[in-house]
Amino acid sequence: MTSIATTHGYPRQGRRRELKRAIERYWKGGVDAAGLLETAATLRRQRLERLRDAGLGEVPVGDFSLYDHVLDTAWMVGAIPPRHAEAVPDTTTDAGRLDRYFAMARGDDRVQPLEMTKWFDTNYHYLVPELSAGTEFSLDPTKIIDELAEAAELGVAARPVLVGPVTFLLLAKAADDPDFAPISLLDKLIPVYVELLGRLAEAGAEWVQLDEPVLVTDLEPADLARFREAYATLAAVPNRPKIIVGSYFDRLGDAAPVLASTPVEGLAVDLVGPGAASLDDLAGQPGLAGKRLIAGVVDGRNVWRTDLAAALGKLGTLLGLVDRLDVSSSSSLLHVPIDVTDEPDLDPTVAGWLAFADQKLEELAILARALNEGRDAVAGELTVNATRLASRATSPIVRDQAVRERLATVADDQLRRRSAYPVRAQAQHDQLKLPAFPTTTIGSFPQTTTLRQARADLRARKIDNAAYDRAMRDEIAEVIKLQTELGVDVLVHGEPERNDMVQYFADQLVGFLSTRNGWVQSYGTRCVRPPIIVGDVSRPRPMTVDWASYAQSLTDRPVKGMLTGPVTMLAWSFVRDDQPLGDTARQVALALRDEVTDLENAGIRVIQVDEPALRETLPLRRADRPAYLDWAVAAFQLTTAGVADATQIHTHMCYAEFGDIVDAIVAMDADVISLEAARSRMEVVGELSDAGYPREVGPGVWDIHSPRVPPVEEMIEALRLAGQTLPAERLWANPDCGLKTRGYAEVEQSLRHLVAAAKQVRTELSPAG
Repeated sequence: MTSIATTHGYPRQGRRRELKRAIERYWKGGVDAAGLLETAATLRRQRLERLRDAGLGEVPVGDFSLYDHVLDTAWMVGAIPPRHAEAVPDTTTDAGRLDRYFAMARGDDRVQPLEMTKWFDTNYHYLVPELSAGTEFSLDPTKIIDELAEAAELGVAARPVLVGPVTFLLLAKAADDPDFAPISLLDKLIPVYVELLGRLAEAGAEWVQLDEPVLVTDLEPADLARFREAYATLAAVPNRPKIIVGSYFDRLGDAAPVLASTPVEGLAVDLVGPGAASLDDLAGQPGLAGKRLIAGVVDGRNVWRTDLAAALGKLGTLLGLVDRLDVSSSSSLLHVPIDVTDEPDLDPTVAGWLAFADQKLEELAILARALNEGRDAVAGELTVNATRLASRATSPIVRDQAVRERLATVADDQLRRRSAYPVRAQAQHDQLKLPAFPTTTIGSFPQTTTLRQARADLRARKIDNAAYDRAMRDEIAEVIKLQTELGVDVLVHGEPERNDMVQYFADQLVGFLSTRNGWVQSYGTRCVRPPIIVGDVSRPRPMTVDWASYAQSLTDRPVKGMLTGPVTMLAWSFVRDDQPLGDTARQVALALRDEVTDLENAGIRVIQVDEPALRETLPLRRADRPAYLDWAVAAFQLTTAGVADATQIHTHMCYAEFGDIVDAIVAMDADVISLEAARSRMEVVGELSDAGYPREVGPGVWDIHSPRVPPVEEMIEALRLAGQTLPAERLWANPDCGLKTRGYAEVEQSLRHLVAAAKQVRTELSPAG
């Protein structure tokens, strides 16, 4: 048996985010469709060559996307919502196809986009397919066939990697009837996949990977039965490529015997983190014999070097169980940056602890070589690896005894507010004197070219700190002035000094490090640079107090202090793998608690601690959720519980489904929660109402991820809808999320509409007017 190295996918954006820039130029009219598609083709060719030259024996194709791979799947199977087909009826040209595709992704002035939510428990967002009982599927395999041809031209052995039919349907939502279950369309969708297999065979594909990550969730027996039947049908197709079913992000559990027993030729399985338990799940499954197994032993989601000796141990236990064993990352590498060598600012020792996508490719090649030639053939590489691991384990960067001693003294009373919510609500009402349906924003205002240039000039030492501070204060003054003129009730300072809501704090906290080029796709053209938590966390000095205090000095209206919560700091960073996540979260919470105290002492009476990642970090298996929610809620409480009754604590969450964590949201004990609700048409308000949520809620009435300006009537209707399920006196009016990605022209117009809508609904629904 000869083993090869492979992976599920590779970062899409390019080493310098070339794809992002090309797409955004296309949106602005700076490049035509041909120019955008040429850039994309160049990036795909570079990716293929990089994967081939790194020693991969088989490279994935189909994972590259102009926006999102689930959206690509919807396009491939013809699941185009009628409103998008009507808005862009002509798709006979490249420009027409791109315009309909991007209308589905982000909307425009004619049509609203698809809903967006988190891809399982990652920080990647996918577009949610909309399906109805009348949906008819039809195959358009152009993209995957073209990408196979590109690989063939370069002489690269390629394996199409596509979203499988069961996952596609279980991730979809009903377009109209809330009682409709998209999985009921499986019998209509399978013939399209049958046709796809035939087209791939004609195009020369030997293998095809159909990803079914829903297998690592708690599926109902009926859905497992549907999966078994679907793949029995696909496996019975004559003259097709051999099929691999891929899963990742957690253990297979009850799905393991079902998956092993299907008559497909291969499996791709995550054997890292919670997924490591899949090794036990698969052991002894008689259906494994004769199959190909792609073993994910290199972490596709985190940035630490793999323990190669331990990975080889896992692989050794599998050798006798399968017909062919290949080595892979645990998931697509789109979740990590591209190359550590692009980080000249990192300490060389710390850099040696890290493996970005390209370093993971090297690890995969080493492991495959060890399987084929024996450990002696890679003895040098194994020694270097062991030295790096030992260096990290013993480094003084990693442990801070003072932080650990402080954490050990945390008492239960530090996790509780001083008074119950009704008492706090009255104190806050007396102090803030807000009207019904108070208006606010989530925090950030547009990050203009001028602001970005000021940061770049500071880094390049073209300006000093004093000049930079003046530029930021000038922007804050303009933001306060604009909100005051528009009539916003609770103001924000606009966060001009923050390049990112996590990195800004990471740069000021001991224990975190930031990268220069470590970009990772979050959604579409949105890329972030997740910090890396390398050691124990502490706050050496205040981080936000001066900016918030300055903003408050410019107005008599309340200004929110803005912080990123401990769970989100972890979720949007690369976390330590050498201690429990809960310990790291509490360290971050103590640092943030000090910041909350300083804000309150500076006269800030509204403090928002954002936790948009609380839901996305929820374990995929229900049995693992209580333990997670215990430490996640406790971390938020530790951050916020020390304030006085009259200090109003806000939190914010977005782009996730919250119905299954409402109890945890209640336990967080924030006074006000703002949530994404525009794309999901206020569904979350109903979830909170059904759960008896007892505090104030700001359901987003403006989808800020779309360039369209929602009309006043649309916002009024959204607020009326919210007022049907929650008491008017407990409702706020706000956007879905921060405004940093928008332009000032649309922000000013949309905020004007927001204030007008709140005033109208205030008159209609509030007894006090």
